Amino acid sequence: AYKNNIPVFCPALTDGSIGDMLYFHSYSRPGFILDIVADIRAVNDQALKARKTGVIILGGGLVKHHTMNANLMRNGADFCVYVSTAQEFDGSDSGARPDEAVSWGKIR
Repeated sequence: AYKNNIPVFCPALTDGSIGDMLYFHSYSRPGFILDIVADIRAVNDQALKARKTGVIILGGGLVKHHTMNANLMRNGADFCVYVSTAQEFDGSDSGARPDEAVSWGKIR
């Protein structure tokens, strides 16, 4: 990704053990700043400015939610593929089918 100038985002970076380590590290490095708001702005701005967007979701959960919401800002992704073992019955975003995303405007 770095060699081709492709941005990489991790919206769940502060979740779990890594978040704990970032917390502790911030005390030994007072100038260390992790701006999650800047990340969500960058993700949404990229979606808004794109001529077309395509989404490949492997799994689900938080990453699916953030990616699809960014496309909601632009009235939906043009292309989308979901690969997941999650099921629809529990009402989670992970198991939501593409027709649910179409109803919300996350996919055209």
